[in-house]
Amino acid sequence: MTHDHAGTTGPRLRGVLDTLPAYTPGRPAAAGADAPSYKLSSNENPYPPLPGVLATATAAAGEMNRYPDLTAAALTAELADRLGVPQSHLATGTGSVGVAQSLLHATAGPGDEVIFAWRSFEAYPIITQIAGATAVTIPLLPDESHDLDAMADAVTDRTRLIFVCNPNNPTGNAIRRAELERFLDRIPTSVLVVLDEAYKEFVRDPEIPDGIEIYRDRPNVAVLRTFSKAYGLAGLRVGFAVAHDPVAIALRKVAVPFGVSHIAQEAAIASLRSEDALLERVENLVAERTRVFDALVAQGWTVPETQANFVWLRLGDRTQAFAAACAEAGVVVRPYGDEGARITIGEKEANDLFLEVAGRLVGGAA
Repeated sequence: MTHDHAGTTGPRLRGVLDTLPAYTPGRPAAAGADAPSYKLSSNENPYPPLPGVLATATAAAGEMNRYPDLTAAALTAELADRLGVPQSHLATGTGSVGVAQSLLHATAGPGDEVIFAWRSFEAYPIITQIAGATAVTIPLLPDESHDLDAMADAVTDRTRLIFVCNPNNPTGNAIRRAELERFLDRIPTSVLVVLDEAYKEFVRDPEIPDGIEIYRDRPNVAVLRTFSKAYGLAGLRVGFAVAHDPVAIALRKVAVPFGVSHIAQEAAIASLRSEDALLERVENLVAERTRVFDALVAQGWTVPETQANFVWLRLGDRTQAFAAACAEAGVVVRPYGDEGARITIGEKEANDLFLEVAGRLVGGAA
């Protein structure tokens, strides 16, 4: 009988699991007996599903005894038509994070390097370690933006993939077309650059490019999108990548078979067909974002110009106390260690509660 290093018997597991950081979901809102509590910690769309989308998903649930379409053919056809891309350039997965993990499985392993800004989407270091690759993290600039020059300088012959989160989660700011194209011109064509555009629908700055335009004549660029945020299907887990054939084919090879459920596929199609109503809700969220941003600036906060559905406050060692004060007031926000807090734009009532706390705590000890 073989014993492991701790002297106990059992399956021998990978050592990397001992150092793997855990993904931290946004805390749910606490149910208050005498006052409502709001969850602004997960970048969710606060609106319930559109009636037509809910009806479609409910009808699809009646077929849950059947396997979903392995190829998500109907959804793929709908996306290809809407985006003006070949169907062969599309690959679906369990949210954009599921597709991101597939991208790593297809490109990187032990000895390979993956570059991304930090702080950025917290799944990047986790899925990089799971793949056995080495994360190369490039600190954000003082204004919270990507240091694209440093990221390009960090490329070596071991670099396989670069994540560019645009707009960036959790800081909200975004990279404009000219600087992004300058960066891409510096990256070897053998390195895959992934433009993670989970918050694309919230962008209003015309200088921030649509990644689909960028990918068309750059075979080493892939674009990630999701139905979790603007489309409000976070609970159904459906996202997709747009990439040229070699990458898209590889993604379909490594994907978990039947990963995107039949309900998710049908709800996503219905959401695309209800886009006008959905994007009207997004417009309302953008207006609330502007109101919250302007109020924070008026209070005296320094806030990155956000193009997503959240705002970021760089709080340093005040972060946890600030989050606790918000929770006490009935608003759950997302703290990041001793760096800062991300606050999702939610219902007007929730945003007002957050702004009241922020107004009390600006400039002083939380």
